[in-house]
Amino acid sequence: MSEETLPATINQRPRGRVLLAATIYFAIVFGVGLLLGPPRVLWLEPWLGKTLAVACEAPLLIFAMWIGARAAPRWAGVRGGWPTALAIGGVAFVLQQVADLAVGFGLRGMNLNEQWAYFTTPPGYVYGACLVLFVLMPLIRQARDNGAEP
Repeated sequence: MSEETLPATINQRPRGRVLLAATIYFAIVFGVGLLLGPPRVLWLEPWLGKTLAVACEAPLLIFAMWIGARAAPRWAGVRGGWPTALAIGGVAFVLQQVADLAVGFGLRGMNLNEQWAYFTTPPGYVYGACLVLFVLMPLIRQARDNGAEP
């Protein structure tokens, strides 16, 4: 059977590859966040306060974004320009927000208003800045990698 007659799978279609890359990117960063969350809440917040605890966690999340933004498109076989990189970040952001709401509702017992109100607090500002970086990191990483010497 030739390659032309094979049915298209999610890995063979460009949109499917972007979705796969976004899912991988989301999983890497969200997984790191899940690992860092309990120590932050249980140990750092009582000791340093919420704002400093979130600020201590942020560099580790940004590092996970940096690694994930490079690995995910490579693993998914995604090639493309800035719209593709931005699509990966945008779709991963949607997945992250759905997961974040689920964690807030399910584990923390928060309602939607409480989750939105968090963004008006100092730790929420740090978290919001991390979310902006989360969306933009595939684009930042692509620009850096394309400008790097081979």
